[in-house]
Amino acid sequence: MSILGKNWITEKHIDFEYKQYVLLAYLNEVNRLFNESKLYPQLSELIDHYKQLIAIKENRENFISSFPKRIRLFDINKLKIEYENFIEDDAIMKEIQSIVDYSMPQFEHYISEGKKIYDFIEKDLNIFPVGVEPIYAKDKGYLLLRDGKGSEIRAYEYQVRLFEQSDGKYRGLHVNYVASYEKSITTTMQSVKIELIRKNKELPNPATYAVETSHVFPYEESFLPVAKRYLVKYVA
Repeated sequence: MSILGKNWITEKHIDFEYKQYVLLAYLNEVNRLFNESKLYPQLSELIDHYKQLIAIKENRENFISSFPKRIRLFDINKLKIEYENFIEDDAIMKEIQSIVDYSMPQFEHYISEGKKIYDFIEKDLNIFPVGVEPIYAKDKGYLLLRDGKGSEIRAYEYQVRLFEQSDGKYRGLHVNYVASYEKSITTTMQSVKIELIRKNKELPNPATYAVETSHVFPYEESFLPVAKRYLVKYVA
């Protein structure tokens, strides 16, 4: 997966045609992965890049001040250094504006495409508690996943955590893979939960949720991350 750097607009040459080439190369790779129903991490990256474009468009002064500054004057007698912005040229700013104006609808399109895939996967998910669901203490427990293949149950230990971003506080799900089990007449979601309790005495009565899908989606890139977000909403 080709990566589009956080500062891709100002890295190397600030030239519209060059940045257009860089962006389209990245988006072609995103499109290829989306066609394989692989959502992450590229969907998150698209959203972050789009937010950055909005920030550049809405706050030109802060954008200019974020650039490295160069020394304009050094007075050795007074031990005084004066700096100036690296970017002041109106022509360069116009070039950046052209890049931003071109890029925004490109990101909007691919974010929309990614959201369609996300919504399709989420609508196909079936989530339910395994065994007795605790009234409280739902922020820690086990997540059991089974996809359209139907033969394997993947068990993860999960914990809901709060994290902060510039635009607010959010709840996210941290998971650790525990084990996989072959589903059979004797190996069920309930029996897997009992086995997990037996192995981990620190969680004697854990909240345990199963998430199933009738389709086969890429586990790490789609099924697991969408299931994690779905569980956060479910236990909220």
